[in-house]
Amino acid sequence: MTNCRPVEGSEVEKLVALEDTHWWYAERRRLVAQLISRAFCGEPASSVALDIGAAGGGNTRELQRAGFLAVPLEYGVEGARVSRDRGLPSVRGDACRLPFGAQSVDVVIAFDVLEHIEDDGQAIAEFARVLRPSAWLWVAVPCDMRLWSAHDEAVGHVRRYSRTSLVDALLAAGFEVVDIRSWNVLLRPVVDFRRRRSSGSDLGDIGFVANWILARIIAVERYLPFLRNRDGVSLIVQARAKS
Repeated sequence: MTNCRPVEGSEVEKLVALEDTHWWYAERRRLVAQLISRAFCGEPASSVALDIGAAGGGNTRELQRAGFLAVPLEYGVEGARVSRDRGLPSVRGDACRLPFGAQSVDVVIAFDVLEHIEDDGQAIAEFARVLRPSAWLWVAVPCDMRLWSAHDEAVGHVRRYSRTSLVDALLAAGFEVVDIRSWNVLLRPVVDFRRRRSSGSDLGDIGFVANWILARIIAVERYLPFLRNRDGVSLIVQARAKS
């Protein structure tokens, strides 16, 4: 019996329809590219990257562009089908029981995954099991239970994290936390306002002009490093497996 709460098929379809152009997902892909460039010097030849909860495969394609053998993994039927329809070698599996051998992976990326899993400690232990010594884990999660809303319930969240709860979970599995930062800080007041009035998922087309404006606001955070320690909407962590 799985510990995961898969995103509803309708929500997956919304996500995929938005993933290529929506400001949120576009900026997250830039963050993945940034993580790759900082962690690897040159092309990571023959390195295997596991993209857990890949959905439409935006982050998977970013890994492929960088030279990884990138494998998208999805728990739900719909998510796996979407990845395959986009030409990606999708694998179905449970994050708590990964269908990969011990020390077989060079990078695990789990963006917006752990918040869907009841036993997140088991999932993190699985990340540690499949990663080679000193290999990278990149995690993004929604943060701060003060932002909990109908949106979280609609997309199958179990929790939102604090810095302490996320770091403690990673340390318990033996990871070294190299960096933790807040993301989507400047737009947190907007998100807070909208979530307090939401009655379901916030995924949806917001229109070209609004998307253009929000994309430029979130891009500013790249040049304001002091925001990393302020309250945001998400947390992004870089961690390394035991050496």
